Parts: sequence; structure tokens; C-alpha cells
Amino acid sequence: MGLLIDGQWHQEDYRRDAQGGFVRDDTLFHGQVRSEGPFLPEAGRYHLYVGLACPWAHRTLIMRALRGLEEAIPVTAVDPWMGPDGWFFSENEPDPVLGARFLRDVYTAAVPGYTGRVTVPLLWDRRTGTIVNNESRQIMRMLDHDFASLATREGDYCPPDLRDRVEETLDAIYQPINNGVYRAGFAFTQEAHEAAIDTLFAALEHWEGVLAGQRFLCGDRLTEADIALFTTLFRFDPVYHVHFKCNRKRLVDMPDLCRFAREIYGMPGVAETCRLDHIKQHYYRSHPFLNPRGLVPVGPDRDFRDC
Repeated sequence: MGLLIDGQWHQEDYRRDAQGGFVRDDTLFHGQVRSEGPFLPEAGRYHLYVGLACPWAHRTLIMRALRGLEEAIPVTAVDPWMGPDGWFFSENEPDPVLGARFLRDVYTAAVPGYTGRVTVPLLWDRRTGTIVNNESRQIMRMLDHDFASLATREGDYCPPDLRDRVEETLDAIYQPINNGVYRAGFAFTQEAHEAAIDTLFAALEHWEGVLAGQRFLCGDRLTEADIALFTTLFRFDPVYHVHFKCNRKRLVDMPDLCRFAREIYGMPGVAETCRLDHIKQHYYRSHPFLNPRGLVPVGPDRDFRDC
């Protein structure tokens, strides 16, 4: 793994806590697109960099599709393989904004002496030549609310009457589930792995129970929280169950979570954002400390509409 330190690329492992648990670094760009301020919502002004394998980036792609912002906000995806030089742009999908070879070059174009991880998603402002934001949760909200004047599809996935509940649910699923699969897979000790697994499956069982009595996490309306959970669930059986050893249960063994994920997958525009080929190529090839030979499994072959 690597990161930039004072604008220079270095190989450095993930951080860990005193118990050997994986610690995710915070995102550092939190600018906001607003109707007033330096970043105004304008069609064609912004560019979204994503990884089709990445669940955090996947959230933003789903929101972009649900709100019909495909024409207003173009997208470029990095190559699925993240090697020693981090995320890079393939010859099949070059960077159309800066002509960058590596995603880290986009970061240093914004901040030449940048120190931190190089992650997706990333929202770039063509006009000012800088990064607006690289925090998926904030980008989701901006696409839904702050780009509403450019949206071609109706929607509000964090309505005022549900805002507190949506925020609480996003918080509730983040550490045990969204980040929990990584805490299990990237644990540095057996104890840290088992603790992450216990927390992960306790949370999944909790939401399985919630969904037994209602359609979505916050009631009968699709919200940002549902999108955030879906992108983890879509990767669960083909990747996290095996590669990250989250194997107490599969998604198919949790019928209400499976029904929930299947319904979201079937919504207009969502399936087109789901690239299992990129997901498998990324995870199984990019983590040699977990999969030294880089073999990519052939299955599972079932249609996700059947979970």
C-alpha cells in the first residue's frame, strides 16, 4: 500500500491500533458545492473520479444515476488493479481532465505538497483546478441536494423529516459494516479479526431484523443510508465472504437483507453501476498480502437479482 508524503509517493502499510486492528485514514478534502460560494452547481464544471470496484465510490455513482446527473457530471474510472503505484488510469479510460497517469497526480495537481492516502471518489472542479471533496458521504449528499437544479430525475434521499434518522443510520452502519468488512480483512492479529467479525455479524443480524418489518433501513423510503449499505452487500458474497474471511454467513443466508439488496439492484440505473468484473479483479489482485498468487475466482455465477 502507499500514500503521498509531502507530494512524494511512499510505500507504507495501513495504520493499526494497539490491538492490531485496521485503522482507516480520514479523508481530507471537504469542500461543498453550494448555491453561494466558490463551488457553484454548474453543468460540466465538475468531474467525478471513481473506482468501479470501490464501495465508497459506488455510492456516488448510484446517487448520480438516481438523480439523472450523468450528463451534468462526467465520470472517469481508474483501472481495477491497484498496484505498487496506487490507483492509475488505463489506456482504455485515460484521464480526460489533466492527462494524469496516476490518481496521485490529480491530488498533487491540487496540492503539490499533499500528504495522505490517494482515494476515490474524488470530485474535481475544472474551473478552479482543484479537488472539491473526496468524502463519499458528503459527495452523495451534494449530488442529491446541491446539484438538484441540474438533476433530470426526481428524488430526495435525505428529506427533512428523515434527516436525523438518515444521519444516525449512516453512522450506525459505517463502523461495524461498511468499514467492518475491511477491519476483518485487514486485521493484523487474530484477536482483531475475530472482534471485527463479531461486530460485523451482530450488526448484520440487527438490520436483518429491522428489514423483516419494513422495506428500507429508515422506513418505507429509499435513503442515502440504503445506498451506503447496498454497496457493501453487493460485494459481500463474491469478495468479503472469501477474501476478507467474513464467512459466518453469506448474504444469501440473510433473506431480508438479500431482499433489500435485490430491490435496490433492480431500481432504474443501479445495475449499470454494478461492475462485478472490476470488483473481483481489484480485490483479488490488489492485496497480495491476502492472496499472494493473485488468482481471481470464477464464481459465483448466480444473477444478483436472485441474490
